[in-house]
Amino acid sequence: MNLESYKIAIIIPAYRVERDIENVLAGLPAYIRHIIIVDDASPDSTADLVAALAQKDIRLTLIRHSQNQGVGGAMISGFRKAMELGAQIAVKLDGDGQMDAAHIPALVTPLIHGKADYVKGNRFRDFVSLQKMPFIRRVGNLGLSFLTKVATGYWNIFDPTNGFFAIRTEILDQLPLEKIDKRYFFETSMLANLYLINAFVMDVPIPARYGNETSHLSIRRSLFEFPIKLLRTFLRRILLNYYIYDFSIASLYIVTGIPMLLFGLTFGIIKWIEYASKNIPAPTGTVMLPTLSVILGIQIMLSAIEIDMKSTPRQPLSSPL
Repeated sequence: MNLESYKIAIIIPAYRVERDIENVLAGLPAYIRHIIIVDDASPDSTADLVAALAQKDIRLTLIRHSQNQGVGGAMISGFRKAMELGAQIAVKLDGDGQMDAAHIPALVTPLIHGKADYVKGNRFRDFVSLQKMPFIRRVGNLGLSFLTKVATGYWNIFDPTNGFFAIRTEILDQLPLEKIDKRYFFETSMLANLYLINAFVMDVPIPARYGNETSHLSIRRSLFEFPIKLLRTFLRRILLNYYIYDFSIASLYIVTGIPMLLFGLTFGIIKWIEYASKNIPAPTGTVMLPTLSVILGIQIMLSAIEIDMKSTPRQPLSSPL
């Protein structure tokens, strides 16, 4: 495939990458039409290095933030610039050299053929490179992947925090960019908003490269901020998808299953404590009522989950370029 005939833009959020940015830019293929570097108020000489390189490569566009906005804020600025330049596809590439530009064709090809609206890398498909992933990242990504499936509704994807992705700009134009999270919840926030417009997301196996780069993601943020944001994302999706944009049998399952389950658990615990304190057996009816409520509540919620899993977008909104 001749990729030079397509308008592909690379967006690089840059923060403290003065050691790697020149090598990253040197490794970009010639078919890339636009290279957008967003200096996110980096305190080092990243912006000066890029400005000097832009004098030699007309594809380079440098955007400078006066205040640090986070990876999401940098990408939003890059998205807007890519659409302004008339790009058909926008690809996110980190400036620390962790992402291999040789895999860009794997990301953009499904978009060009109209087989997907958003294509992201999946590091867990390559067992050899998975062994090189730091253990704490591997464990964290496994747990986070499941929680993100639940929160976003994309049950068919894995490795949701993988920031190596490509998207059709016509899909970008449909997203409320001002509502995308500007910090480290950016990738999950993208998925959540893509789901609401029924965009099809595809995983492609792409191994990650781990060198001497420094992660700016703190353990505290992962443990305390992510669960709250995931819960908020989940509740927003359920409310919009099942009670505002549409109303289906799953909507009924949710409003009956959850109260029934909560009633069974609450009533059962209260009565168990009451009769245990009196040291007398509970009546059969008192035992059966919460038991049946819990069983029925679980069965109804499992049916709702099954419907939700089948509701994952499976057809792309985009047509072939």
